[in-house]
Amino acid sequence: MSPLEETSLKSSSAINSKPLVNNKSELVKYYNKVRAFTEKICEPLETEDYVIQTMPDVSPTKWHLGHTSWFFEAFVLGKADSNYKSIHPLYTYLFNSYYVQVGERWFRPNRGLLSRPTVKDIFEYRKFVNENVLDFIEKAHEKIYKEFAPIIEIGLNHEQQHQELLLTDIKHVLSINPLNPVYSTREIIIQNEFPEMKWINFDGGIYEIGNEGNEFCYDNETPRHKDFLNPFMLANRLVTNGAFIEFIEDGSYENAPLWLSDGWTIIEKEKWKAPLYWEKKDGEWWNFTLNGFRIVNPAEPVAHLSYYEADAFAAWRDLRLPTEAEWEVASHKLNYKGNFVDEEIYHTASLQNEKDGLNQMYGDVWEWTRSSYSPYPGYKSLPGALGEYNGKFMSSQMVLRGGSCATSQSHIRNTYRNFFPPHSRWQFMGLRLAKDV
Repeated sequence: MSPLEETSLKSSSAINSKPLVNNKSELVKYYNKVRAFTEKICEPLETEDYVIQTMPDVSPTKWHLGHTSWFFEAFVLGKADSNYKSIHPLYTYLFNSYYVQVGERWFRPNRGLLSRPTVKDIFEYRKFVNENVLDFIEKAHEKIYKEFAPIIEIGLNHEQQHQELLLTDIKHVLSINPLNPVYSTREIIIQNEFPEMKWINFDGGIYEIGNEGNEFCYDNETPRHKDFLNPFMLANRLVTNGAFIEFIEDGSYENAPLWLSDGWTIIEKEKWKAPLYWEKKDGEWWNFTLNGFRIVNPAEPVAHLSYYEADAFAAWRDLRLPTEAEWEVASHKLNYKGNFVDEEIYHTASLQNEKDGLNQMYGDVWEWTRSSYSPYPGYKSLPGALGEYNGKFMSSQMVLRGGSCATSQSHIRNTYRNFFPPHSRWQFMGLRLAKDV
């Protein structure tokens, strides 16, 4: 979702004023579906799981539930009805994330220090907000509806980003427990064979990049603009756990010339020896997953890598990461099919012998690109507090593309720009290799 909470998995305010959902009944169905799925994600949890914050980037589950409800209060209910009153006057203070123009905020690293409001209180708050939003949709005059329906749609996409954050934050919370709690029991077959990596050629030239604005999108995906690309090649599949084990066992975490300077500083400081959640036991690599603690499957895409690790792996192979423009050009005709959260696997899927061309461009892992997160030519953030959603994070971050096994399939687009600081790795982040022709 950046100092992410919502900064990366959140890409920003919608640019088109026309809602994707064209009538009230469809918007109600969409609203109920998205809000219900958030609570479905929470069903395997015990009450104690909702309150823990294991690092500053992780937010307690109950905070996500409160914040996604507060969004509708702050940007719809409170704006459309001057008489609207929240269920508690301090919820704006507790659940505002980074919207300076909305008001003061509870300090983010301290979210896990609050036992109150309780989990029960938060679910009552969600119910209260839901009733008010649905009542507003039903009773709003057409002019008011057309003004606020696009903002409700932003709120639902915002909630889908928090659904992804919920899962990745829950994974981090459970991972520090020596009992190795299991979030979801799924039978996963260990495979040792996977398809050969092949190269797909793409011509150089002038391409148009960015969203045309005919669908819901965030403002950082616009404006559409021209970009010149030299001829390039992309690997037909993601880098696997098996390949990354070779990288580790070749001593790459001790080989300074492979690493960017900032990356090497972190390697020395944090003593990284493998991807996040990996541990070597009795000569074998194991990793913590939402399906339990288990042996690393060499046929799965490697996940939970920082940008520095992805870049070092590419350097080890004498290759590179793709730019985000290359990734977008290569994938623009592909269907949005893949291992998304809709499959309820909550883990990367083993590589299979699939069709010719590019495979697993969508789902499984967010793919690091070598592109820094910066504005497109002509970019302007939206006015007001919603304009804070995105543009102010355009520094010190790298772009990722494609979605992951924790992303909703309906939430991804070819132009979607995710972004994180290069040291981040608690999200499902992996890589695909590229090279010049």
